[in-house]
Amino acid sequence: MIYLIRFIFTAFFVMCFYSCKSQSAAEVYKNEQTVISDTAFVNLKEYSVDFVYDMKYATTDNFLKAKVYDCAECYLRLKTVKALIAANIEFIEKGYRIKLFDCYRPLAIQKRMWKIVPNPQYVADPAKGSIHNRGGAVDITLVDKNGKELDMGTPFDFFGAEAGHNYANLPKKIKNNRKFLKKIMDKHHFKALDSEWWHYNLQSALKDKVANTKWDCE
Repeated sequence: MIYLIRFIFTAFFVMCFYSCKSQSAAEVYKNEQTVISDTAFVNLKEYSVDFVYDMKYATTDNFLKAKVYDCAECYLRLKTVKALIAANIEFIEKGYRIKLFDCYRPLAIQKRMWKIVPNPQYVADPAKGSIHNRGGAVDITLVDKNGKELDMGTPFDFFGAEAGHNYANLPKKIKNNRKFLKKIMDKHHFKALDSEWWHYNLQSALKDKVANTKWDCE
């Protein structure tokens, strides 16, 4: 048995030696040290399976009444993904999880949305770009263990005073649901948009560049 083990070890060593022989020591070291930048765009699904998705702009079920994404994917900068996963872990510990409506939005899509609704009250002017175009914003809600959305008082993308965090004329349960979402997102460095209970910006992403990186649809 011991001879068989030695043979396997020796064969593995020889294979490794010849497969690495063409690489210099510097190249091997460089490959080992390769890491993904915090500002790189990544697919959230490749980092966690614990989110729920309802990517509205990949459907016609949105205020534009138009499908503007070719397919439903949630790309974000890696640092946004890390912070979002940390927040979701805390929600899961309390019996909930994050449901996503929108993530990174390429500038070309922002222009398409602006063409449909050229109103800065509803769509950010692509000349300036939004934090969605920077990969640092998410539109979200929470669902319970049965997948039922918590009552936040209005639907996603409801453009009225009732959607604001400071709107007072709401039942206590709805106010508490919004506060619960906001408290944990704040803890993980996401800042709420006052007029939209669903919108959160990663604070460190505010200075990132507007991007037009696109993803492939399978």
